[in-house]
Amino acid sequence: MCIYNAFRWALALVILAMKPAFADPMLADFTYPFEVKRFDFSSQKQPLSMAYLDVAPKGEANGDTVVLLHGKNFCAATWEETINALSAAGYRVVAPDQIGFCKSSKPEQYQFSFEQLAFNTRLLLQKIGVEHPIIMGHSTGGMLAFRYALMYPQETKALVAVNPIGLEDWKAKGVPLKTIDQLYQGELKTTADSIRDYEKKTYYVGEWKPEYDKWVAMLDSMYQGKDFDLFAWDQAHTTGMILSQPVVYELGDINVPSLLLIGAKDNTAIGKAWSPPEVVAHIGHYSELGPDAAKAIKGSILVMFPTLGHAPQIQDPRAFHEALLKNLETLRRPPNP
Repeated sequence: MCIYNAFRWALALVILAMKPAFADPMLADFTYPFEVKRFDFSSQKQPLSMAYLDVAPKGEANGDTVVLLHGKNFCAATWEETINALSAAGYRVVAPDQIGFCKSSKPEQYQFSFEQLAFNTRLLLQKIGVEHPIIMGHSTGGMLAFRYALMYPQETKALVAVNPIGLEDWKAKGVPLKTIDQLYQGELKTTADSIRDYEKKTYYVGEWKPEYDKWVAMLDSMYQGKDFDLFAWDQAHTTGMILSQPVVYELGDINVPSLLLIGAKDNTAIGKAWSPPEVVAHIGHYSELGPDAAKAIKGSILVMFPTLGHAPQIQDPRAFHEALLKNLETLRRPPNP
């Protein structure tokens, strides 16, 4: 019996060792690649804290700041290689974790909207002295970047959108809406395996690399441990926000220099998982959505990555950052008189 118990304890230790060392909705034990700073403010009658990265340029500064806005299944830390590339090119880089995400506050009651998140981001930038930023967003962060440029065009030097969602109206195309309670129950079922399966099919064109695992562990950890339900609850609200605020109808109103970087193999469409097959067949086609968005945004630059999916900056960072830095130089140049 003693030998049996010893074996059980040894097996338990092995299983524990295989699990992530972190399980916390605030990512307290997940180390970011740069120093995490905090912006404390009040919003909707409650105190909140926004985590953010503020990385100085390496070598000679070019005078511009790029603000990186993460997607729904991402965090500021996921921008690691992009931050390094931009910093090396002379940019100051600011990357916040939005309220409800990652290392920032998870309020139990909050009216999530892209207007609110853009306002929060602007408050942070004003606090740290950033004027006329280049706003760059990926996925849901791309929707937020569009909203920021629409709300503050005179303050936005340029706009960069990386596989933004919201380029089509899923509800109008037949995606059934769900209540917050229904979305919340779906969030509670999230596991590391479900995250990995979804990202493999949607983000990485059916392929998987070992370096993607840390981002799965990062996201999964917020669904584990004490108060995980707060994160799941906020995620349900942000999904509702995404479904109810498509930006496709306002792309023609964007009036800042703009760059679209699109992985053409992306098939992301919120609500696809619970939509009928005939709806699924007609949504999430970025090979068409990217060019359509570029046509709608006056004077925009479009770069398509034919073999890449939803996260080209992670899937092929060399090709992505080469295109990003080259086209940022074009955006930064004043137009000919």
